[in-house]
Amino acid sequence: MNIKRNQNHSIYIKALRKLTPEQRLKRAFDLSDFTTKLFINGLKKRWPDLGEEEFKQKLFERLGKCHNRNY
Repeated sequence: MNIKRNQNHSIYIKALRKLTPEQRLKRAFDLSDFTTKLFINGLKKRWPDLGEEEFKQKLFERLGKCHNRNY
């Protein structure tokens, strides 16, 4: 399993190296957008009965826990 993961990672890195800097930046923004949507959908599934304001509060609370404070 680990060998397959390493092979996939190598293929992915080679594909990224073929992209222009603009394409790599767009890819980074797309991945960031995707993970944000995935995070929000996960929270909605976990707390489906929260109202909009309660959900926003929960979202910001959780994002605060994820924030990288190393800089």
